[in-house]
Amino acid sequence: MENEELERSWRRSLSNISQLIYQTSNPVDTQYVAANDPRVSTVGVVITTRSRQEGGGGGGLLRLLLVGRGSSRGPGDIPPITTRRLFPVALPRRAFSQEEELGKLVVGSYSEYNNHFVKAVAHGNHVYFLFSRRDMWHKKEYRTYASRLCSSDRSFYSYVEVPLLCHGGYNLAQGAWLGSHAGDPALFVVMAAGQASTPVATGRSALCVYGMAELDAMLLRAQEVCYTEGGRGLGGQEEAYIEYAVSSKCLKLPKDSLSEYPCGGEHTPNPIASAVPLPATPTFTSTTQLTAVTTATEAGHTIAFLGDKAGRLHKVLVRPDWSGVLYGSVDVDGGSAVSADLLLDESQQHVYALTSSRLSKVPVSSCQKHRDCRSCLSARDPYCGWCVLEGRCSRKHECRRHLLSNHWLWSFGPTNQCVTVQSLQPANQSKHEQTQVTLSVIQLPALTEAESLSCVFGLLPPQPVVVMGTSITCQSPLPELLPDMPTGSDHMIMPVSLMFGHVTITTGNMTFYDCVAVSRLNQSSQCLACVSSVWRCNWCPLDQLCSHNQSCLSQHIILNQRDSPGPPSCPVIFALQSSALVPMSLSSIVVLQGRNLDVYSDEAPYMCVVEIEGIQINLTARVQKTHENTHTFTCSPHKFQYAVSQLRYWAPVFLRIGQWRVDASPGLSMQLYDCSAGQSDCSQCRAVPEEYGCVWCPGSPAPSCVYNQSCSNAPADTCPPPQITRVLPVTGPLEGGVLVTITGSNLGMRYQDVVGGVTVAGVQCPPQPDGYEISTRVVCELQPTGQPGAGPVLVAMGTTPPGRSSQTFTYQDPQLLDLVPAKGPVSGGTRLTIRGRQLLTGQTSDLRAYLGPEPCYIVEEVSDTQLVCQTGSSRTGDVLVRVLFGKAERTVPNVTFRYLDDPVISDAVPAESFYAGGRVVMVTGSNLDVVQQPIISVWVEPVEVQRVKRKRRLALLTAKQQLVFNSTMATVSERCSVLSATQMTCPTPAVTADVKVKDVWFQLDNVRVHYETIKGKTFMYHPNPQFFPLNREAPEAPYRFKPGGVIAVEGLDLTRAMSRLEVRARLGDRECEVKTLDSTHLYCEPPEVQPVSVDQNNELPGLKVFMGNLQVELGWVQYDSDSLLPPVPLAVQVGLAAGAAAIILSVLVVILMYRRKSKQALRDYKKVLLQLETLEINVGDQCRKEFTDLMTEMMDLSSDVGGPGLPLLDYRTYAERVFFPGQQVAPLSRQLDLPDSRRPTVEQGLQQLNNLLNNRLFLTRFIHTLEAQQGFSQRDRGYVASLLTMALHDKLEYFTEVMKTLLQDLVQQYVAKNPKLMLRRTETVVEKMLTNWMSICLYSFLKEVAGEPLYMLYRAIKYQVDKGPVDSVTGKAKRTLNDSHLLREDIDYCAMTLTVLVKNGVEVQPCPVKVLDTDTITQVKDKILDQVYRGAPFTQRPAADSLDLEWRSGQAGHLTLSDDDVTAVVQGRWKRINTLQHYKVPDGATVALIPRSQGSGVGINQVFQTGEKTPMLEGEEEEGLHLWHLVKSSEDPEVPKHRKSSMRERERAKAIPEIYLTRLLSMKGTLQKFVDDVFVSILSTKRPPPIAVRFFFDFLDDMAEKHGIDDPETVHIWKTNSLPLRFWVNILKNPQFVLDVQVSDSIDAVLSVIAQTFIDSCTTSEHKVGRDSPVNKLLYAREIPRYKQLVERYYSDIQSAASGCYQEMNSTLTELSGSFASEMNSLVALHELYKYINKYYDQIIMSLEEDSSGQKMQLAYRLQQVAALVENKVTDL
Repeated sequence: MENEELERSWRRSLSNISQLIYQTSNPVDTQYVAANDPRVSTVGVVITTRSRQEGGGGGGLLRLLLVGRGSSRGPGDIPPITTRRLFPVALPRRAFSQEEELGKLVVGSYSEYNNHFVKAVAHGNHVYFLFSRRDMWHKKEYRTYASRLCSSDRSFYSYVEVPLLCHGGYNLAQGAWLGSHAGDPALFVVMAAGQASTPVATGRSALCVYGMAELDAMLLRAQEVCYTEGGRGLGGQEEAYIEYAVSSKCLKLPKDSLSEYPCGGEHTPNPIASAVPLPATPTFTSTTQLTAVTTATEAGHTIAFLGDKAGRLHKVLVRPDWSGVLYGSVDVDGGSAVSADLLLDESQQHVYALTSSRLSKVPVSSCQKHRDCRSCLSARDPYCGWCVLEGRCSRKHECRRHLLSNHWLWSFGPTNQCVTVQSLQPANQSKHEQTQVTLSVIQLPALTEAESLSCVFGLLPPQPVVVMGTSITCQSPLPELLPDMPTGSDHMIMPVSLMFGHVTITTGNMTFYDCVAVSRLNQSSQCLACVSSVWRCNWCPLDQLCSHNQSCLSQHIILNQRDSPGPPSCPVIFALQSSALVPMSLSSIVVLQGRNLDVYSDEAPYMCVVEIEGIQINLTARVQKTHENTHTFTCSPHKFQYAVSQLRYWAPVFLRIGQWRVDASPGLSMQLYDCSAGQSDCSQCRAVPEEYGCVWCPGSPAPSCVYNQSCSNAPADTCPPPQITRVLPVTGPLEGGVLVTITGSNLGMRYQDVVGGVTVAGVQCPPQPDGYEISTRVVCELQPTGQPGAGPVLVAMGTTPPGRSSQTFTYQDPQLLDLVPAKGPVSGGTRLTIRGRQLLTGQTSDLRAYLGPEPCYIVEEVSDTQLVCQTGSSRTGDVLVRVLFGKAERTVPNVTFRYLDDPVISDAVPAESFYAGGRVVMVTGSNLDVVQQPIISVWVEPVEVQRVKRKRRLALLTAKQQLVFNSTMATVSERCSVLSATQMTCPTPAVTADVKVKDVWFQLDNVRVHYETIKGKTFMYHPNPQFFPLNREAPEAPYRFKPGGVIAVEGLDLTRAMSRLEVRARLGDRECEVKTLDSTHLYCEPPEVQPVSVDQNNELPGLKVFMGNLQVELGWVQYDSDSLLPPVPLAVQVGLAAGAAAIILSVLVVILMYRRKSKQALRDYKKVLLQLETLEINVGDQCRKEFTDLMTEMMDLSSDVGGPGLPLLDYRTYAERVFFPGQQVAPLSRQLDLPDSRRPTVEQGLQQLNNLLNNRLFLTRFIHTLEAQQGFSQRDRGYVASLLTMALHDKLEYFTEVMKTLLQDLVQQYVAKNPKLMLRRTETVVEKMLTNWMSICLYSFLKEVAGEPLYMLYRAIKYQVDKGPVDSVTGKAKRTLNDSHLLREDIDYCAMTLTVLVKNGVEVQPCPVKVLDTDTITQVKDKILDQVYRGAPFTQRPAADSLDLEWRSGQAGHLTLSDDDVTAVVQGRWKRINTLQHYKVPDGATVALIPRSQGSGVGINQVFQTGEKTPMLEGEEEEGLHLWHLVKSSEDPEVPKHRKSSMRERERAKAIPEIYLTRLLSMKGTLQKFVDDVFVSILSTKRPPPIAVRFFFDFLDDMAEKHGIDDPETVHIWKTNSLPLRFWVNILKNPQFVLDVQVSDSIDAVLSVIAQTFIDSCTTSEHKVGRDSPVNKLLYAREIPRYKQLVERYYSDIQSAASGCYQEMNSTLTELSGSFASEMNSLVALHELYKYINKYYDQIIMSLEEDSSGQKMQLAYRLQQVAALVENKVTDL
C-alpha cells in the first residue's frame, strides 16, 4: 500500500484519513506536484476563491493549491509558482493538474536563479512565498526574499517580492512561521549564514522577526514605484525592477494606478522585485544551524520554538522590543536535524517535531516538574508561574485566581520574587516558654473574609493566625510539644510555615534554645559559658543552674552579659600562685587563686582536683581571703607521677566546693616534668633549661639525669669526652664539598660547643648548624686537600680529650673511563652506563650526572666501577658527560654523548594479533637504531572490571574501590629487535582471553608512539585460531598419508590474524612446507620420505603447527607403505585400468537392466551419486594438491585484485557491451553524422522528440505500434529497447514507471495464456528494457561485491586450463569441465620455464614464465603477455600478433619463432603448427618479445569487440592443407571408421571412460571454492540484496496477487526469468561484459558448464541424475541441491523483508540518472529511434490520432513537427 500511495496522487479527509476523497492511478504530466528530487524544495498553500467562469459545484467556490517549486536540472517547463486545481474536479478536469486558465508565474530564465522555497502562507487577501535565491540583479549573492500575490489573481499580475535583510550576514532562510507578536501579525524566519557565494548554509544562524504590516508596506512601495515612477525612488536611485529575465519593465502609469489595480492588470509590469530590503535585527543567534521555527502566544507573551540541525528544540521568549531570551533547550533526536515542519497542536500544549526517522511530541512546557516556588521562578519559563494558594507551578490560565495580584507569580514579572517571610519577632526564644510570634510577609496574596491562614511549627498541629496587612501573628507551641534538643547542641531551628488549607504558602525559621544545655556542654566553665552565651541565659551559682529566667530560687543571680555590661561576676579560679613547674615523684604543694567566691558559704569543704591521664587526684585545700574579692587555696602536698616517657606533661587543675565545681580559667593547668625522660647522656641532661633543675648525677647503678634535689651525690660539673659511633660517608673527593655525618654521644650541649673542633683525616671540617642534634649528631662539610690520604674523624670540645672514630675516612680521586652507548634520542630515556674507578666516593646522594647542562638520572645501585643513569630530553648535538661528587666534577675524557633525532614510526604491520601473541609486527620508520631498548606494550583491563564500571556510576565508587580499579590496569610488554635504522621487528605480547585491550604502543626509550597515531588504525586482538586433530574421528590413531600429496589441516579463523608466510609446520624433525592458508584450512607439503619422530615415546612423526607463540600438536602421521614398494609395471597399470573400467561398465549394465522398472528409479539415482562420490574421493588427493598450487598462485593475485588491480570496465563500455552485444560500433561510441547546415535544426527536432518520449502515453503507443508491425524483428525490438534506455537514461524514474506499465500489459497477456512462460525469452521491447534496467541498477553491486569473486574464478579457470595442453585449432583442453571440449588423447607434454627479457625503462630485467613444450608460439606469447602484464586490463596490453618471439642463445644467436614457417612439418594433407618442442627450445631458455616488423603478419590494430578470441593461426589455411596442433580434427580416434550402428555410436558417446570423468572431477574439485564464492556473492542475504532486486521482486509479488496467482512456482519462475537467467547467467557466461579480460574458447567452455549449473540451481523441478544425464549435471549433482537452497532462501528472505523500498528505489534511480547520464550519447539514440519512426511513420500517426487523450495532447501534431525538423518531411501542418 505504501508503495502505491507514493506512486499515485491521493487526497484524503483530514478528519478521517482512512476516507479516500480522490485518487488517480495514472497521473498525467501536468498532475505532478512535487519535485521528486531531495535537492529541490516544494511548498504549497491551499486557498479558497470565487470561480470566475464556473458556476458549478461548490456554490461557485474554487479550492486551489498554490505551489512554489525550486529550480532543478529536470524538465525546464516547470514554472516557479503554479496554481493546481483541488475542487471541483468534474471531468475532463483532474485534481492537482496545472491548467492554462489557472495561471502560473511566467519566467524567462529560472534555473540560474536557483530558487529554494521555504514556506508558503495565506494572510488576509494575499498569499506569501518565502524563498532564497541568487540575486542576479545585484552582486549575484544569495539572499532571502518574501513574495506576495493576491489570492484572487489568477494571472499572477500582482506578483511582487522584497529581499529580507537579517543583520549579521544571515542570508539563507531555513524555516519560517506566520505568527503574531504584541498582537500584530509577524513573520518569524530562521536564517543561516551562507558559505561564501553559495547556497550552502553554515552553522551560524539566527531568528529574525518581520512585522507583516512593514512587509506589506515595502511590497506596496515596490509596486507603486514600478507602476508610477519607472522603478526609481525620490533620489533617482533604483528601488524596483523586473526580475526573472521577463520582457517587461517598470512604467510611469497614472498615480492612482495602484489603488485602481491593487492586484495588477494586463497593462501593469510584472513580476516586480524590490531593490530595497526589509531589515531586522536578530532576535536570537546560534552557532548550530537552525532549521525550523514555530511560535505560540502565552498570556500575551510570544514564545518561539526553534529546531536545529543537531536535533535540539530551543525555547526563546520574544520580548516586546523584539529581543529574545533563550530559556530552555530539549534534546529531540540527537544528531538528526529537525525538519522545517514544526507544528503546535490545537491545544497549544505540544510541539510536533519531525526528524529523519522520528516524529516527536514535545510538551511546550513542563511546569508541573517544579515542586516549589523558587525552582518554578528560577526556571525562567514564560509559560510557568507559581500559583500561590494552590501551591503549584502552572500556566497562568490554570491558576484559578490568576487575575488577582500576588496570586500567580511570574519569573518575568517586575519583582520576580516568591511569597517570603521577611522577619520573625522574636527570632529566637527559650524552649521552656510560650510567646506570640509575628511574621512579616512580602507578596502576600489577599484572601476573602471567609478564608483564613494557619501557621505550623515543624510537624506540630496548625494554629490560627491573625492577619494585619503584611503582618501575621500566631502563638508559639507549648514547651512540652517541642521535640528534644539535638545531641551536642544548645538550640534547634524549627520551620514556621504559613498554610492555606493543606498548601504551604511560605516558610520562615525560628530558633528555640535551651540554657541548661549551654552549661552542660561547657563543664569546665559553666557560669562563663552561660552568661556569655548568644541566648539570653542567666546563671544561678547556688543552684548550679543556667536558666532563661530573670530570677533564681536561691535569690542570687548572675545576669547575661547583654543585660549587665562589664566583666562577668562568675566565681572562678583564675591562676596558679605556686610554680607551674612540678617535678615528678617529689612532694609538691599547689596553691590556687580565685575571685567572686563570696557567694558560697564557708562551711562547705574545699577540694583541689588535679587530672592526670584521665584520673582525678583530690587534695584537701585550705582557704585564705587576700583582698575583698580574692581567695587563695593551698592544696595538701602530693607526689605527682605520670606513666608517659616524656620530659613534660600538662595536668589540668580546678577547685570543688562541696559538690559544686568552680569555673576555672580556660587552659589552667600545671606542668609536670621528668628529667630522666629522653636525656640519655650528660650533654643532653645539661642542655635541659635551668628552670627545670635537672643535673647529671653520677650515682649507682649508672649515671643518669635527675632533679637536683633527688641526686644523693654531688652532680657532675663537666661531661665525659665525646664518643663517635658512626661516620657516613667514609670516602670523599680531594675537592671536598660533601657533607659528613658524625653520630655518637656527648657531642656538645649546643652547636657552639663543636664549632672548630671537628677534623676529618687531619683536615678541619666546619660543622653545619642545620644538621646538629644536641649531643648525638654533628654534620660537617668536607674541605679540600691537596693529595689522597686517610685518617680518623676527631671531635674535640673544651679541655676534655677529643672523641676519635673507629672508622677511617679516605680522601680519594674518582676517575671516569668510558660510557656506552654513545648516542640516544633527543627525548631521552637511554640508559647510559658510565665506567670508572672509585665511583663510590661520598654518598650516592652526593653523586649527580649531567649530559651538558641536562641531568642524567641515576637509576641503579652505583658500584665502585660502574654508574647507570637515564638520559633526559635535550637538543640534537654532542654533549660532554659530567659526574659531580659533591663539588668535585669529573668528565669522561675524549668521549661525548650524541643526541640524535627521535625515532619516527611510519608504518607497523600487521595491525592484529591473537591472544597467544608472538606474531611479528614489522615496524618501519627512521632513526630506529637510535633506540637502546625498543618495547611493544599492551595495556589491558579485566572484562569484569569493565562490567562493574558500566554498572556503577563513578560518583558512587569509594576511594578504595577506585584504587582497586586502577590497580587492575596491567601492562604486558615484549622487547623488539632493531634490524636497521629503518626497520625493527616486535613480537606481540600474549594476553589472556578474559581481558579487554585498551591501548597498544611502542616505547622507544622516552618516545611513546601509540599504534593509533601511526596510520589511524586500531590494533586488534582476536581469539586464538582453533585447530582440529588430523584424525578427528579417532584423535589417538595416526593419520594415514599418501606421499606426493599434501596434508590438509582443518580449523577455524586460521587467517583472522595470520598469513601463510608467518605459519610454520614441522613433521617430526623436518619442515612441512605450508602451501596454502585460508580461514578453515592449512595445506602443507611434507617430505617424500617419512621424517624421524622427535618424541622418544612414539616412533611416528607428529605434526606441529607454529603460529607466533602458539604451538599446536595435531597428531601422528603414518606414511602409506605402498609408497615404499617398487613402481607398478606398465602392463599391470593397464590391466588395473581395464579391470576398473570393466567393473564400472558392469555397474552401468546392471543399472541399464533395471532402468525400465519404475520402482528402481530412486535406487539408480542413489547409485549414480555413490559412484560419483567414490570417484571424487579417489581424485581427492590430486584435487588437494592442485588446489594448493592454485591457491598459492591466487594468493599472489589477490593482492593485485584488492586495490586498483580489478580490471573492471568503465560504465560506458559495460553498458555498450550489455545493451548492444556483438555490434562492431555501438551507438554509444558514435557521433551524429550531419552536415553543419542541418545540425541545429535536426538537434532541435530531436530535442522535441525527447520531450515527446517523456510523455508516457506517446511512449507506450509508440512501442505497442512498433511491436504490431510484421517487419519489426526480434533484433529490432532489442535495439529499440536499448536506444530508449540510452535516450531516457537521465530520467530513470520515468523509464522505470514506463517499464512497469508495459510489464503490467505483458502479465495481462500471459495470464490469459500460460503465466509460467512469461519473461522466458527476450521477445518484446519491454523484456530487453528489463535486461538493460537490471544491468544499470546492478553495476555498482558488480563493482563492489560480485566483481572480485567473478574475476578470481576467471583467473583460476585460466590458470588451470593453461597448466595442461590446449589444442589451438579445435580449442580442446586437457583440463576442462566441458566433456565436448575435453582433449581425450594422452598427449606427452612437459612443463618448462622460459626466461623472458622484459624492458623496464632503460633497464632489461629477466622474468620467469611457465609454459608447456607442446604450446604453439602464439600460445607462448599469450602466456608471456599474461605474466608480464599481470593485473593489467586486457585492452591496455599489446596484441600477441603485433609481437615476434625471439629465442636468444649466446652472444649472436637470435632466432624468430612463429607458428608457421618453412620448417613446419607437412604429412600428406596435414600441416602441423610449430611448437616449442618442434624448435627444440630447452627448459630455461632465454626469449624476448620484439615488435613485429611492418608488413609481416596481421596488423597491431586488431579489435576484439567483446574480448573473445577464436583459436586461429597467423594467416589462413593454405589451399589443400589442413592445419593441426595436438589432434587431427577429422580423424577422431574414438569414432570407428565404419559406422554401422548409429544407436551404438550414441551409446558410446554417452559412456565417458572413467579416466576422462576423473579429469573433469579433478578440475571441478580444484575450482569448487571459486565457484562457491561467486554463487554465494550473488545469492547471499547476509548483506542487504540490491535495492533494484527487492523492488522488482516486490513488483512481481504484487502482480501475482493482483491477478490471483497463488502458485508459488509461477512467481519463482518469474523471478528466475527476470534476474538469474536474464542477467546473472549472461554475466557468468560472458565475464568480458564486466571485466577487461580475454575469454578464449577453452575458458568459455568451462564457463558454460558453470552457467548451466547456475541455471539448474534456479529451477524448481527436482534435480535427479541418471545414466543418460549430461556430464555437467553429473559433475555438479551433489552441489545443485545446496545451490537450490541458496536460491530459495534468497527469494524468501527478500519476500519476508519489509517492503516499502519505493522511495529508496526512487532516490537510487535519481542518483543513477545523475551519475551516468553524461556517458550516454542521447542525440545519436534519438536519431536512431527516429529512423524507426520514419519507417512506420503513418502507422504511428494513425495510432496517436485514434486515442482521445492523444488528441487532447496533440501528440500526432507534435510528432509531425519533429518530422518536419529532422528531415524536412512535408506534413499537414
